[in-house]
Amino acid sequence: MNKRIFKKGLMAVASVALAFSVNAAEQEKAASLEELLKMIEAGSINESAEHRQREQRFLSEQQNRQSMLNNVRAQLNREKARSEALEKQEADNERAIGELQEQYNNRLGSLKELFGHLSSTSGDVISYLNDSIVSAQYPDRTAPLEELRSKISSTSTPTLPDISEIEGMWKAMLFEIDQGTKVVKFNTSIFSGGEKVDAEVLRIGNYGLTSGGDYLNYDKETGNISSLPSQPKGSYTSSIAALGGATSGFTATALDPQGAQGPTLMTKLVDLPTITEKWHQGGLVGYIISGVGVFAVLLAIFRFIVLSGVGAKVNAQLRDTTQANNNNPLGRVLKVAEENPQADAESLELKLHEAVLKERPAIESGLNLLKIIAMVAPLLGLLGTVTGMIATFQAITIFGAGDPKNMAGGISSALVTTVLGLVVAIPTILLHTLVNGRAQRILHVLEEQSAGIVAENAEGQ
Repeated sequence: MNKRIFKKGLMAVASVALAFSVNAAEQEKAASLEELLKMIEAGSINESAEHRQREQRFLSEQQNRQSMLNNVRAQLNREKARSEALEKQEADNERAIGELQEQYNNRLGSLKELFGHLSSTSGDVISYLNDSIVSAQYPDRTAPLEELRSKISSTSTPTLPDISEIEGMWKAMLFEIDQGTKVVKFNTSIFSGGEKVDAEVLRIGNYGLTSGGDYLNYDKETGNISSLPSQPKGSYTSSIAALGGATSGFTATALDPQGAQGPTLMTKLVDLPTITEKWHQGGLVGYIISGVGVFAVLLAIFRFIVLSGVGAKVNAQLRDTTQANNNNPLGRVLKVAEENPQADAESLELKLHEAVLKERPAIESGLNLLKIIAMVAPLLGLLGTVTGMIATFQAITIFGAGDPKNMAGGISSALVTTVLGLVVAIPTILLHTLVNGRAQRILHVLEEQSAGIVAENAEGQ
């Protein structure tokens, strides 16, 4: 019985031992129960020693952590005390600052109002100098004034400016006035054709900048100087070129009167349409009027040349009426008189009148057409005016009358065609008068000579 119980207990202990040291049992296999018991006892002893070491290590770590906790708690208490001291010091400092600020304000007295005006004036001066074209030659000249304004306008850390800083403001104003009366040249970089190049710039007071005969634009926001996209035409650029080459004396030139406020008028002047662009605004009616006008001028010139040649031949025939020449109207009329020497006066008069009538269409050729063109050209201009106004009212119907640009196209077409009609009609009338005078003078000579021949024939009979 005892032996059975002993075996069961031994197996239970062995099972426990196997549960805790499976690896050891796998490595070391006992050869008998006695040897197994020894191995279990040795393992139990080792585990107990290990447990005691672990317990000692745990106790040691617990003591260290308790010591650290105590240190942290002590440090926390010290920081709390320090925080309370700093809060008290902050409150004392704020109270002292308030007292000093009140003392500062009391001592400033009327100077505080003066600094207010000084701050406002310095701001106005800075704004004016930034807009001035003089700043293109002297950039960053407002930096001292900016520092002065920041000093006297600061509420957090007010600082009294010294007298030299205050004097710098009116000195800057005097410098601006002086430079506004000068025409000077200086070298700087400008933007021309999309590239930044070095150039000699001519500054005309604070009214404009030019370089190489071109007007320049100064961007007050970026401080960049650039050529206008398109230069004004005619005398504007020629006068600028003359000023650039002048060394002394007086040279008249064109400037934008807005000056420092920006060359807006100059840029608007650039946008004005040229004569060619205005001519294109006339549209189809304008082209027709122009074509008719060109035809009238060419016809008038042609007829003037022809009649001048005919007149020269008639004059030559007048100097020798004894020999009729068929190369001119007078000669052909005289030829009729020579061919009918025996005709009576009445018959000869009729024949000569017939000869003159034959010459008249060739002499007056084209004159009626010139007269018609002179009358039709204003009517074509009126037609263009009507069509232009129709286009204007259609634009008003579609887009409304809020934007004048929508109506500008039709109004421009109407006015341009009217101008073109008058431009064609007036010179055509003058040319018709001139050419008709030549023709009537030749016809007058023919009629005069015919009457003379009839009179001589009547006297001879």
